[in-house]
Amino acid sequence: MNMESLIQRVKDGPDFHKAGMILCHNGVVRGTSRDGRPVTGLRVAVDQARLDQVLADARKMTGVIDVQVHIAGDCDLAVGDDVMYLVVAGDVRENVIAALTDTLNTIKTAVTGKTEYFAD
Repeated sequence: MNMESLIQRVKDGPDFHKAGMILCHNGVVRGTSRDGRPVTGLRVAVDQARLDQVLADARKMTGVIDVQVHIAGDCDLAVGDDVMYLVVAGDVRENVIAALTDTLNTIKTAVTGKTEYFAD
């Protein structure tokens, strides 16, 4: 999966003609943890049932036309690898930015867990 595929999935939707904006997030593996320690990679676990509910809720948000996500779960990722693509389409800027922010934060806090691998 790649970002272009997710964007195309949104554009192929029956309600895309209502969209005025597509906003995308591409999370990548950082070379350092939040506390500054060098990272060699990470693994992400995904609660798929919870993710499905988060996406369903996001699609009901004001002005949202569609939300698509791809998370590279259950595999080892290296620094610089793509971890998550999130695409939100909606009517106006304020609604799309709010939907992306809320959805991203919920995915990060309630759907995924990560294991970072640290350099020795």
